[in-house]
Amino acid sequence: MRLFSVKRADYTMRAEMKIIGADILISVTGGDVPHIGTVTVWSKNEKIETIQFPSHSGRRHKDDLLAKIILEIISAALPGNCVITAGVHVDHISKVQILAASAMAEDLGNQIFQWLQENTMEADKPIYYKNDEQPR
Repeated sequence: MRLFSVKRADYTMRAEMKIIGADILISVTGGDVPHIGTVTVWSKNEKIETIQFPSHSGRRHKDDLLAKIILEIISAALPGNCVITAGVHVDHISKVQILAASAMAEDLGNQIFQWLQENTMEADKPIYYKNDEQPR
């Protein structure tokens, strides 16, 4: 498990990264009420897909904006698939704090990218039976 963080505009945003084989799971949280607002998935040669969980007053969480900023920065260094859960909530958030969120996500993306560049991830390749070799 690897933890990255950045503090600006009176709140902290964190990215907790877990390596699972050649894949990466990142949880982006922060503010006063961390949560899972969105799940964003990335795979080479596939488009990014996101699930936005319901928020309040019929709205949906928009934390995927943070995940997409991070993915834009780290995708070239990803050895496998990537899933990012994101949920940052700052009580009574100000416009300055809203504007800071994108820069904070960019900072986290740069930290993760640097780590991926400096560390090799070696994962065993799966072994499959050939059709005629399957056990009976």
